[in-house]
Amino acid sequence: MEKFNMFCYQCAQTANGTGCTITGICGKGPTLARLQDNLIYILKGISAYYYHATELGYKDDEIANFLGRGLYSTLTNVNFDAEDFVKLAVEAGRMNIRVMKLLKKAHIEHYGEPEPVEVDTGTKKGHGIIVTGHSLKALEELLKQVEGKNINVYTHSEMLPAHGYPGLRKYKNLAGNLGKSWHDQRELFSKYPVAILGTTNCVLIPSESYRDRMFTTGIAKLPGVKHIDGYDYTPVIEKALSLPELEERPGDHKLVTGFSVKTVLSLADKIKDLVEKGKIRHFFVVGGCDLPHPKEKYYREFVQKLPKDTIVITLACGKFLINDLDLGDIEGVPRLIDVGQCNDTIVAIEIAEKLAELFKVDISELPLTLVLTWMEQKAVAILWSLLSLGIKGIYVGPVLPAWVNKDILKVLRAEYDLRLISDPEEDIKEILKL
Repeated sequence: MEKFNMFCYQCAQTANGTGCTITGICGKGPTLARLQDNLIYILKGISAYYYHATELGYKDDEIANFLGRGLYSTLTNVNFDAEDFVKLAVEAGRMNIRVMKLLKKAHIEHYGEPEPVEVDTGTKKGHGIIVTGHSLKALEELLKQVEGKNINVYTHSEMLPAHGYPGLRKYKNLAGNLGKSWHDQRELFSKYPVAILGTTNCVLIPSESYRDRMFTTGIAKLPGVKHIDGYDYTPVIEKALSLPELEERPGDHKLVTGFSVKTVLSLADKIKDLVEKGKIRHFFVVGGCDLPHPKEKYYREFVQKLPKDTIVITLACGKFLINDLDLGDIEGVPRLIDVGQCNDTIVAIEIAEKLAELFKVDISELPLTLVLTWMEQKAVAILWSLLSLGIKGIYVGPVLPAWVNKDILKVLRAEYDLRLISDPEEDIKEILKL
């Protein structure tokens, strides 16, 4: 593995791992601190997925023990070995795969295997509640409590994949999806006179235009917003009923979500045949986190410029950059496949593993390229999960993660062939040439 140049700004010398030349106890240059930050981000991601699994009654001692060990390793003056923190990151990536599998099992055993479904993006006549975040448990409890009432429940952002689960779709009050990814909240929530329930991270501090009709639950809390402990959403329902009814207003398009491993594998023979005949040239995973950044348009342009003999798998809130595009199909195989939330990266991984088995090659030998957006917080856990599987040549953007400096980038490039996005057309040419 490439060695790190541990430069300490305090003493302006290269730290040798035995202690700072000024204090005698530091030994931590900025690279080591950044690698520790990286590990903490991964642990945050694992913790988020583990929290949702425990919401549904699923636990795993190995995951819990690793969280404690990993976080302890970042304590001041515990570990000064930069290479060791890279090894810990890879181990954490494998542990994140374990927790994503646990959460997938919890979701399927509670709500059934996801199925492809078209989701309305307009409003229906009646009172409304928008639910944002990642907690399917919170959504289900709300849906139970609004049954028989003139209230329509709309998903937002990472809650969109809920529509694919039969156990959630059975509730008649689940009406559709409003808005796109997390950062449109202030505009979206101000637009509709409805109650709002934030269930997890990715909730923004509200504007005054909707603060009094927003609620949080579970892990999420916001200043000046009523928090609900447990799952009694009576205050949310009462607020929704006190607000004006929405009018029937169809959306401009429908979104398709709910592709599971089972659904994609049902097309395995057809996919194999199309690949062997040259009718499917390449697979892409395009998705990840999202942020309001000018370079985010890269991802939409990238997908729009892809040849029609390519398949795109998308996931997480980054899918809202592309999931309204009509890419059609290749002899019955959809060209745009939405597998779900960020934790549903495990679905994309398992699809890749099954394709590798189908073609009798290593996963790294598949005609598959990952083009991911914004590697921060939970997404860092997913990045290291992919790296732990030996997947190389991943493209990331629109900016480098904050914990990456030149030294770390050098190692990521040398060991994992990590690449930065540039121009959509040039990147496509380079990928398909290889």
